[in-house]
Amino acid sequence: MKIGQTPDFHPSATTGTAAPPPKAGQGASAAATAKTTALQGARSAGVAVTVSTLAQGLDKASLGQAAEVDSQKVAAVKASIQDGTYVVNPEAIADKLLSNAQEMLQRTRS
Repeated sequence: MKIGQTPDFHPSATTGTAAPPPKAGQGASAAATAKTTALQGARSAGVAVTVSTLAQGLDKASLGQAAEVDSQKVAAVKASIQDGTYVVNPEAIADKLLSNAQEMLQRTRS
């Protein structure tokens, strides 16, 4: 997926029912109907979801911290992706994943 494009995700595909395509002249109302149908399908799936107290605590802890974003770096990366010159460094990604996993394991052992 390229930056600035929306993914090809159709909620009706996940509920098992396909909504008919909108007719000409029904633009906004058809979209609202499709969204309502998708939400009702998701609600009627009957899947119970529980969130652990640890996950709730992590969410509450992250709310107090503002993420630091380097907007110049974001702009540079976005430009290089659009130009086709962005190079992925798999070693750096692997190193960061391993260090994050080690940090998480050390937190759970403490």
